[in-house]
Amino acid sequence: MEQTHRIAVIQEQVQVNKKVIETGVVTIAKRVHEDKQIVDLPVVREEITVERVAINQYVETSPSVRYEGETMIIPVLQEVFVKRLLLVEEVHVIRHRVQTSEPQEVILRKEEVVIDRRPVTADLHETS
Repeated sequence: MEQTHRIAVIQEQVQVNKKVIETGVVTIAKRVHEDKQIVDLPVVREEITVERVAINQYVETSPSVRYEGETMIIPVLQEVFVKRLLLVEEVHVIRHRVQTSEPQEVILRKEEVVIDRRPVTADLHETS
């Protein structure tokens, strides 16, 4: 029986090294600008007018509160000696909507980002 022997004559090995090389610098700056502006917004408010309306009329039953458009009518009663109801007056509560304009100064902010890229100068590159 014949035997074969193998002998390695050459063996190569690879070694890899990594090196960080700075190629540039990036600077990022964020600025906030404030700008004052006048904003004119409508302001709505409700006003109430109260009117007393004399009625002086006898009624059989007590009238309830009622509405006529924007007017709320509240009956005011008085009992008289003969046990009849006398509608003395009505109170009319009238609602008015008033819109005015009130300019106001507001501050609006705006952000700005500035990006500055600069390559590294040749004297910073080192070779080894």
